Amino acid sequence: MQTTYGKTRPWLACSASLSAAGSCKRLAKLRIHEFEHLLVAAAEVTDLQEFVVIGSQAILGSIDSPPESMLQSLEADLYPLDAPEAADLIDGALGDGSQFHVAFGYDAHGVGPKTAKAPKGWQERLVKREMPPRPASKHTVLAWCLEPHGLVLSKCAAGRERDWAYAAAALEAGIVEGPILRQRVPDLPIPTQGREHIARRLAQITASDARP
Repeated sequence: MQTTYGKTRPWLACSASLSAAGSCKRLAKLRIHEFEHLLVAAAEVTDLQEFVVIGSQAILGSIDSPPESMLQSLEADLYPLDAPEAADLIDGALGDGSQFHVAFGYDAHGVGPKTAKAPKGWQERLVKREMPPRPASKHTVLAWCLEPHGLVLSKCAAGRERDWAYAAAALEAGIVEGPILRQRVPDLPIPTQGREHIARRLAQITASDARP
């Protein structure tokens, strides 16, 4: 059993077999039950109950089983809705290299509202997901996740090839619609040149998807 911030944290304990080996096996992809585990753990660490999720794992707020290619990250980016400054507690207890991370192979990254490079109005479009109760927790935890179109556009704004692959997978699976993405590009909080680049590339992707 591990202790963090002076409190006993039962979820930090590895199974006996993995502890004996000195480490726990990292998982290939973050699944919905692990996402829920992270959110409940964040509630225990911060003593708060509502969190905003803005990274790639925010798709799990809308879809339980998205395409495998959209679940490549083992980290969830989140912050407490009513106390963003408490994200530091999340980083310390659940972040990369933490006891939680070593035990389970996935982690939470404490971020803030300004981290999200999503179209204007994204806060009003957040998708609410209630986490199932866990026996050891006293919290009813709510996750407010980026709506899929805002999420995909925030990935486009990041602009890495893996971000564009994420966008293409969401389009191919029908999770997002090309016209809505293109409509919201002008509302992205990035320089004009970046918005123009995104508009051009989205036009190319959606045009190729439309071919028979």
